[in-house]
Amino acid sequence: MSVEIKISLNEGLYLKEPQDSKLGRNIIQYSIVMIEEFGFESFTFKKLAQKINSTEASIYRYFENKHLLLIYLVNWYWEWVSYLISINTLNIDDPRKRLKIIIHSFVSAFKENPNVEYVNESKLHNIVISEGVKAYRTKEVDEENSKGFFSGYKNLTNTVSQVISEINPNFKYPLALAANLFEMSNDHIYFANHLPRLTDISVQENDFHEVETMMNYFAEKLLAE
Repeated sequence: MSVEIKISLNEGLYLKEPQDSKLGRNIIQYSIVMIEEFGFESFTFKKLAQKINSTEASIYRYFENKHLLLIYLVNWYWEWVSYLISINTLNIDDPRKRLKIIIHSFVSAFKENPNVEYVNESKLHNIVISEGVKAYRTKEVDEENSKGFFSGYKNLTNTVSQVISEINPNFKYPLALAANLFEMSNDHIYFANHLPRLTDISVQENDFHEVETMMNYFAEKLLAE
């Protein structure tokens, strides 16, 4: 028996919670499909409305603009990764084992979850890789940060940094390492696929074993006491 998962996000990101209605779930589902296929710049609410047989006005009842929709989707992914970490590290006492599980969660969060039918985690993962930084590398980042729009990412990073500090209490930069491990899990997939001279690894479709190996290598070397 499956249990539907609903991820709670900052209410400032939306005008009406899209997860609570069929139209809202269609907006999430097909915005992921279209942004992944065409890119964020080419994506518009007009195109989305045509795709889901609705109107632009209906979409604007849920999201003020497509930038906030992107932040919503990226936040959903951050919270999904945090959920996977909490489930997968439950009852694991050894912090080194927990960090390995965390790194595995970073690179395996793309696997589709049947309990959330309106989110294709694989396509959303591709969006995070290619478009994710556009959610917060903007002129409005400080204002949006003050509204808590990036608390999911900060909470995720803080969770990982605490494990890092358990492994080596003398390590000076646990937050930096935690953020870099997450970004590394995405950046090097992007580099391997598009800018291969920026990385030493290669990736196959949905096979990120080399990424995981590289991340564990860096973590082990940096945290060696």
